[in-house]
Order: sequence, then C-alpha cells, then structure tokens
Amino acid sequence: MTSGPVRGALAGAAGVAALNAATYLDMAVRGRQSSDSAEQLVKQAAEKAKVTIPGDDAKRRNRLQGLGPLSGIAVGIGVGAAAGLLHQVMARSGHPLPAAVEAPLFGAAAMALADVPLALMGISDPSSWSAKDWASDIVPHLVYGAITSCGLRTGEA
Repeated sequence: MTSGPVRGALAGAAGVAALNAATYLDMAVRGRQSSDSAEQLVKQAAEKAKVTIPGDDAKRRNRLQGLGPLSGIAVGIGVGAAAGLLHQVMARSGHPLPAAVEAPLFGAAAMALADVPLALMGISDPSSWSAKDWASDIVPHLVYGAITSCGLRTGEA
C-alpha cells in the first residue's frame, strides 16, 4: 500500500490530466485562446530570483512555454500529495471527509495556488474577471478536485 502523500501525488497527476482535458475542451468548444499567465509567472519569478532563462529570445520564449505548464503540473501534483496526507490522516482518525467535501476542497486549493501568485505578481486581476472567465477557471479545478478525490478513494474498502 502506498503512503498518503505518494497516493495523493499520483491522484493529483490524474487530476492534472483531467483539468487539462477540461480546459482544452473548453478552448475547443468556445474557440478561446490559451492563457500565457503561467509563462508570465515563471518569467517574473525567475527575474525576482535572479535566475536567467538561457537562450536567445526565441529559445527563451520556447522554454517559458514549456516551464509555464510544467509549473501547473507541479502545483497539481503537490496539492495531490497534500490532499493524500489529509485524506490519510482523516481516515485514520475515524473521521474521513466525504467526497462531496474533498473534491471542492482539493479543487479550491489547486485553484488558489494557481491564481493567488498571478494576482500577487500583477499578472491577473480576478476582480476584473467576467463570469465566463471564472467559469473557465472554476470548472476545470472542480474536475481536478473530483478526479484527485476519486483517485484517493480507488481501492479503499
């Protein structure tokens, strides 16, 4: 049997795949463009940390296009690991959280870890988002939470 955090990281990875699928489906259905906010966050974080992204302008841009989504994957796996620990602790205490609580909790945690840094760095202003903007962020994160919670429950008695 895997530990809570390891199981959670695996469940979080599945959640990330589902979040990405929901996001890409939304883009395909509505014809909306992808966001470059994660790339901007990586770029600003690297600048603040005085870390140089190597290469000429084109290579640097390409690296940022890879690092942005990778940062989102890392957030999803990290939230999954923390979710796995919480799930394990609550189950061992005899007070497991119901899936109806876990799923939105995990989704909200992933959304906060994705969106708060964007707001703090001035990349995005959630107070200016439209209802469609909020929906295109909330729905995939709820999908993430549901799949992560489901992954943690798979194989439990």
